[in-house]
Amino acid sequence: MNEETRPATVRVFIALAPPDHAKEELALELRPAYGTHPRMRWNRVEDWHITLAFLGELPVETVPGLRPLLAGLAAAHRAPRLALRGSGSFDDRVLWSGIGGDLDELHGLAADVRTAVREHGVDFVERTFRPHLTLARARRGDLTSAGEIAAGLAGFSGGEWVAARLHLVGSNAGRSSGPIHYRDIEAWPLGDGRAASGTGTA
Repeated sequence: MNEETRPATVRVFIALAPPDHAKEELALELRPAYGTHPRMRWNRVEDWHITLAFLGELPVETVPGLRPLLAGLAAAHRAPRLALRGSGSFDDRVLWSGIGGDLDELHGLAADVRTAVREHGVDFVERTFRPHLTLARARRGDLTSAGEIAAGLAGFSGGEWVAARLHLVGSNAGRSSGPIHYRDIEAWPLGDGRAASGTGTA
């Protein structure tokens, strides 16, 4: 199958995003590490997000059907109060910031998002939900930098903020050799939790 006949797809995930002031607070704390570990592949601050469900490559025509589903689900959930706290690494290479605050509400939102999307007929690889922001990736063979930076951030505790919107995000991951970029396909305001609960279908 050549490029002309291959179905158009988009790589998609559903996420929450910290507000600018929370990202700036963490970026300031990270600033020394940018200088001491310049070979880390740092994510752009504007792209920091908390992934609730990674859906992978979807046919472009699948995306419009997710919009009313996610709009209704967002309205049915109370916006959680969260904070960026601590740090760690996955597989010695992926540096992340942890999440504190209303974790019960956050886990409930993630579970409902995943259930609703799957019931809508979108199949995706189910990963255990571990709330975090991915900050950077170490280059292959570098098994110490992520851990060193994480140790320096272990005591970080940012101020609380409200995760006000549910985001459907597309990315260019795997489509070029350059840095990964993300774009909002659409975002919906989270509600006050008084709407009908469940899968959030419209």
